[in-house]
Amino acid sequence: MAAVATAAPATPARGAGKTRSARTANIVLVLLAACFLLPLSWLLAASVNADATYELAVPTTLTLENFAAIMTAQQTFIPLLNSFILAVGSALVTVTAAVLAAYPLSRYQMRFKRPFMYTILFGTCLPITAIMVPVYSLFVQLNLLDSLAGTIFFMGATFLPIAIWMTKNFMDSVPVSLEEAAWIDGASSMKALFYVVLPLMRPGLAVVFIFVFLEAWGNFFVPFILLFSPDSQPAAVSIFRFFDEYGGVAYGELAAFSILYSLPVIVLYIVSRALGGSFALSGAMKG
Repeated sequence: MAAVATAAPATPARGAGKTRSARTANIVLVLLAACFLLPLSWLLAASVNADATYELAVPTTLTLENFAAIMTAQQTFIPLLNSFILAVGSALVTVTAAVLAAYPLSRYQMRFKRPFMYTILFGTCLPITAIMVPVYSLFVQLNLLDSLAGTIFFMGATFLPIAIWMTKNFMDSVPVSLEEAAWIDGASSMKALFYVVLPLMRPGLAVVFIFVFLEAWGNFFVPFILLFSPDSQPAAVSIFRFFDEYGGVAYGELAAFSILYSLPVIVLYIVSRALGGSFALSGAMKG
């Protein structure tokens, strides 16, 4: 007589173990959320508190005096404009150079392609502090210190390695057969790139542009070294004007300035999420 095998019922100990694991995971997530929410809560509360300190406290009376105090050209508008110029300029330089560099790496077979790609990847690992001394000497010799244009090109070059990798991956997803059809119709390689490949890479180019923009917008070290005039410094550097030489800090004005400094990034994120559907890769048909 054949024995019938029956599945053993789940033991209570196993269910209790899963419950404890889920509870531990929830506690860890709550702690991580608190690490982000508490500084943001202080930022919002201090910006509308006339007597703001470094401690998180609910303001007794709400005021906009901190925002009114920083609404000047030298304090806010010129630094934000400089940040915008640096971020947009660096993004345009990086995306343009990355497209021209990624195209032959994506479309042509080269003998030293893999070592070259690894060399580019190694460039992303170099700390910016390791190359600032020779870069500073070069800027002195070329008379480019305190120059927004020179800083834009250098910052664009620092983001280029990772941008080339990202752009090449997006370009690999565009079928080569579309370019071959354009070549048959008499288009050159550059025309096929600009009129066939790039239109299909709009989502990828947008990703690279936004990535470089955000990195350049929050960059402090490079502008701090290369730009020393108050009229040329971006907001990431000018924010230290709220700290005096005796250790005092204008906490309310600092919080208000930080909110204004964060708004472009928040708006860019919201716009990118809202336009996510229109960034879908366009299709193509061969007749």
